[in-house]
Amino acid sequence: MKKLSSVPLKESGSSLRPRWQIILASLPLVLFLLIPLVGLVFRISPSNMMAGIMEPQVLQAIRLSFSTTMITVLLTLLFGTPVAYMLARKRFAGRTILDALIDMPIVLPPSVAGVALLIAFGRRGFFSPIFGGLEIPFTEAAVVLAQLFVASPFYIKSAAAGFASINRELEQAAAVDGASRLQIFRTIILPLSLPAIVGGVVMTWARALGEFGATIIFAGNFPGRTQTMPLAIYIGFEIDLNVALVLALILLLISFFVLAVVKGALARRLTIF
Repeated sequence: MKKLSSVPLKESGSSLRPRWQIILASLPLVLFLLIPLVGLVFRISPSNMMAGIMEPQVLQAIRLSFSTTMITVLLTLLFGTPVAYMLARKRFAGRTILDALIDMPIVLPPSVAGVALLIAFGRRGFFSPIFGGLEIPFTEAAVVLAQLFVASPFYIKSAAAGFASINRELEQAAAVDGASRLQIFRTIILPLSLPAIVGGVVMTWARALGEFGATIIFAGNFPGRTQTMPLAIYIGFEIDLNVALVLALILLLISFFVLAVVKGALARRLTIF
């Protein structure tokens, strides 16, 4: 018998292309995802789009959404990075419970998250004596807390996966050369896990930008104060459909552009490495 070669066969370019059977099987779901988005894009004319953007309600919702989501992302980076690093690198009692706790806001209905935040931080909430009568619900701070609660787990899980994927031998070699823990983190761990961190930041920002359920219960829907873009869309269907369509299209375009740019940049970076 001839000995079979252990060298893998090189795949040709044609074998890497999807067969027509796979394309045909994939088509229904792809069309299902694409048709509503295309319909939204062509539903509103450019003139109505420009007129809608100049509406005070639209401008207020855009300003509030971007300001609160930026704060949410910064808070997530500041307080979520140590949690992600601990989950990825440390073994301790209760780690499984902590990991499950981080996952809870992802699987919980947003309305449940809003009720939980209201019970915890409301005027008669569980922690109200600690804040000394400080009013948190139905303020801009409540918008940030609602976004932080539902969106931060996306960053923590992504960053933890990035930290866990780094080869420990690189860190050990740097330690032997005299590098401190901070230098190792800054020069080795952080650059190598950057794609996962950036991906987590984008997912957190996108989730915070689209947050609705927890926000409307915990922060309310007050124009100029707590009315973010998703909440303005909800009210727009009852008062002014054009406002709802304009904000929906803005959210669609922003989300698609950011995701496309970030995914392209991360793909190039991974190709380099």
